[in-house]
Amino acid sequence: MDRTTQLTARRTVHFDPVRTSASPPFTGHGETGRAQAAVYDPVRRAEPLHLRAAEVLHSNWTGTSTVPSRSLYPHQWSWDSAFIAIGLRHLSPLRAQTELETLLDAQWDDGRIPHIVFNPSVPLDAYFPSPDFWRSSTAGHAAGAPRTVQTSGIVQPPVHALAAWLVHTADPGLSRARSFLSRVYPRLAAWHRYLLHRRDLGGGGLASVVHPWEQGMDNAPSWDAPLSRVTPAPARSYRRADLDHGAAEDRPTDLDYGRYVRLAADYRDGGYADGTADFAVEDPAFNALLIASEHALARIARELGATGTARHAHAERLTEALVDRLWDPAEGMFFCRDVRTDERIPERGVSGLIPLILPTLPRETAATLVRTLHGPHFGLGAATRLVPSYDLTGHAFDPHRYWRGPAWFNTNWLVERGLRLHGEHARASKLRGALLETADTSGFAEYVDPYTGEACGALGFSWTAALTLDLLHEAPETPETPEAEAGHSTTHSTADEFGEGANGVQDARGARGGNLR
Repeated sequence: MDRTTQLTARRTVHFDPVRTSASPPFTGHGETGRAQAAVYDPVRRAEPLHLRAAEVLHSNWTGTSTVPSRSLYPHQWSWDSAFIAIGLRHLSPLRAQTELETLLDAQWDDGRIPHIVFNPSVPLDAYFPSPDFWRSSTAGHAAGAPRTVQTSGIVQPPVHALAAWLVHTADPGLSRARSFLSRVYPRLAAWHRYLLHRRDLGGGGLASVVHPWEQGMDNAPSWDAPLSRVTPAPARSYRRADLDHGAAEDRPTDLDYGRYVRLAADYRDGGYADGTADFAVEDPAFNALLIASEHALARIARELGATGTARHAHAERLTEALVDRLWDPAEGMFFCRDVRTDERIPERGVSGLIPLILPTLPRETAATLVRTLHGPHFGLGAATRLVPSYDLTGHAFDPHRYWRGPAWFNTNWLVERGLRLHGEHARASKLRGALLETADTSGFAEYVDPYTGEACGALGFSWTAALTLDLLHEAPETPETPEAEAGHSTTHSTADEFGEGANGVQDARGARGGNLR
């Protein structure tokens, strides 16, 4: 999501027919320097966590999709909807399918899934960059932008095939009756082709992002060096709506914001053609999610009657490319690569831990990531209860500034799944407990201070509520077995969620990670 912008719009809530309450769980609008002002009803606070999480999703449902936050983000965002669908499947598999179908209806002919699908009932001046900035139907004509719906022209991380598979497994009968997978599979395959061919800007097999907003972690320090080459747009050419709602010290600088606008405008003015931007970065989290979704596409193909073998093999080759290009064994984590300089960017961010979700990650690589996660740079289980978005010892660390230190629920959900996949059940269960407690006490905050759990950003945030539901529906693990303690994964549903590699077998040297069924 473009977290550098905020909203002034106020909209009437559309309620789901199955709602049992007429009022949303939180009231109040706007954003203070830390968290969106809200009245946290003590009566509602006493309700079970799953009911309050469900109420957040009911309140943010528009009838065809879910907004991330009623007061701040009133459109549909790409990777938000994927995470939201993963949680919605526990409430209404039909709604979860609809969430993804609505997003895919806005797909461009070249395969890209845009990062925002705009709601035409929201005033243009309520959000920046607005539809009249992106001009998708005209500037994106050559790339096949839809004519009947306005979108942005950039993308977000490809969580969608993984989400589609998980939604299917929630109610396979309904999915088959609606031909859900057979309808979304061609679109998801086209999305992956776009990323793997049009966005392989470095020539090493990995997808590149051409704007910081595409990776989802908008102003992470990893972008500072490649952004320094970008001439910022003149301040008079746009208005920073985000500063109407957030403290300047918690927001991107004016210099960075001007560079964001310049990059987006140049991309638009070039007809959204790929390969010409000054900014091009291979990011470990973006590519790890692409690989996980490639495994999911293989499972979807198998459900539809194909073998899926070629996609599993391709996912393994992508994993090898990820390790080859972005892994630094000396530093114990993955780093972004600046395609224009062909050098890794030496900033430790949570993105470099997300490849833990990959089932065929080499065993020693996974074990090293676990050590890094619990070491001084991220401090999980010691200095912090949730994984911060940036190195605690880094020069740019700030516990409240977007993606420069705060802990986010979607990245922590991914890390929890990665730990469980690679046999770290005790650590995963501890993180799961911390996530549930923080979601509870923070009012389903957008993000939190990694030290204190203090709520920041919007409250009643959709992906926080959705992933809370998913964690609540995940049965706690039994104590770790001797095999798990020795570093071998036990069979667990997380393996099913994140795909399987090489028929679940390890290579002759025991290099593969999860023991997957």
